[in-house]
Amino acid sequence: MITMDNIIREGHPTLRRSADLVTFPLSAEDRKIAAEMMEFLSNSQDEKIAEQLNLRAGVGLAAPQIDVSKRIIALLIPGEYEDDPPELAKVMFNPKIISHSVESACLKGGEGCLSVDREVPGFVVRHSRITVAYQDAEGATHKARYKGYTAIVVQHEIDHLNGVMFYDHINEQAPFAVADDIIIIE
Repeated sequence: MITMDNIIREGHPTLRRSADLVTFPLSAEDRKIAAEMMEFLSNSQDEKIAEQLNLRAGVGLAAPQIDVSKRIIALLIPGEYEDDPPELAKVMFNPKIISHSVESACLKGGEGCLSVDREVPGFVVRHSRITVAYQDAEGATHKARYKGYTAIVVQHEIDHLNGVMFYDHINEQAPFAVADDIIIIE
């Protein structure tokens, strides 16, 4: 079971490394890692379990965050609005953004990360819509489109696979400055 003790923190070299592609068929180890990543997200969102295990809530987790340099991300994003699917719960192997909107967006409250134990103020500007190609646990290739908050979460996790931290996107000189055409998601 993954706990906060298993999550490496900023400064650890694995977080700045480009992760390796996952090969198929999946090894038993890779299947176990994927299952444990989803279990962590589920536990972190359950108030009682999170309190018992001292977990910070998360909606996404990338394998490099548990010191596994492989291209695996887990997502457990509750549906926020009526039009949203009830939740997005999936593990993606070898995810890659294959197209994106010209339009950009950011979260009004900024972003946080399970691997960062401090608040980093500033807007993290990302694409407002993306299309991702990825493989499932059986190796089948899929394409999925995401927008808004979900697109931001997916980009955050894919960044981890490329050695990029969310604060790398913040303008150091003017952390809250954004162009007029940037959508700010509340």
